[in-house]
Amino acid sequence: MANCAIVGINWGDEGKGRMVDLLTEQYDIVVRYQGGGNAGHTVINEHGSFALHLLPSGIFRKNVVNILGNGVALDCENLWKEIEDLNSKGVSVTPENLKVSDRASLLMPWHRELDCLEEDRLKGKKFGSTRQGIAPFYSDK
Repeated sequence: MANCAIVGINWGDEGKGRMVDLLTEQYDIVVRYQGGGNAGHTVINEHGSFALHLLPSGIFRKNVVNILGNGVALDCENLWKEIEDLNSKGVSVTPENLKVSDRASLLMPWHRELDCLEEDRLKGKKFGSTRQGIAPFYSDK
């Protein structure tokens, strides 16, 4: 059984998602093991153009099981929107092709609120948050 791990050396914006998308047709399982919806990558395929933030890009491949692991900042509200977007464009997201770890931590609405409040408080010294609640989430976790 072949395995492959794509791991970044810093935070993001490294093209990890695009590499996963390229390689997923060769694998049965695609696992997103960490991170949150504050970043993302664009996948363009026969169904259209998609900005994925939480879903692994293996979701477009038939017979691939996609897993959101316990290190993911699971924002259920935004995950649902992402699933609805894919479904509306003919991409089926089902319990058979998407699994969520029972140990994944939930990003709550107050994490986003705290993130926004902190950015507003910092004014000219902002740290560049995407206001998705990631820093407060990981602080709680």
